[in-house]
Amino acid sequence: MTLATYADAPVFTNAGFVFRPLAVPSRGSAELAVWLLEAAPEATSESHTVDREEVFVLHEGRVIVEVDGDTHELGPGDAAMSVPGKPLRLRNPGAEPARLTVCTSKGITGVVDGVTIEPPWAR
Repeated sequence: MTLATYADAPVFTNAGFVFRPLAVPSRGSAELAVWLLEAAPEATSESHTVDREEVFVLHEGRVIVEVDGDTHELGPGDAAMSVPGKPLRLRNPGAEPARLTVCTSKGITGVVDGVTIEPPWAR
């Protein structure tokens, strides 16, 4: 068994979002990529696509997930699944930070403004 602690997780930031990788390949995961995500109040992600399904589980706060034009508001305990290749955006409409766990497959890539990226928090 491999243990990856929150205290030792690297921290990545992007546009009001903080990513803390837990079970990712660089930390010992063979198949999955799991990270903790914090969305600052009123933070909105860039519209992007991913090549793998992602699962978002909200623990605290509120998050609006837009997938391919459909909008879903999550409350604590709710989960949303993205669709590979479809436009995706996250938004925290609240005045408090939102905290989520995100799970996907290793090797995920995304496309933002026509540029393919390998998210460093998923490696």
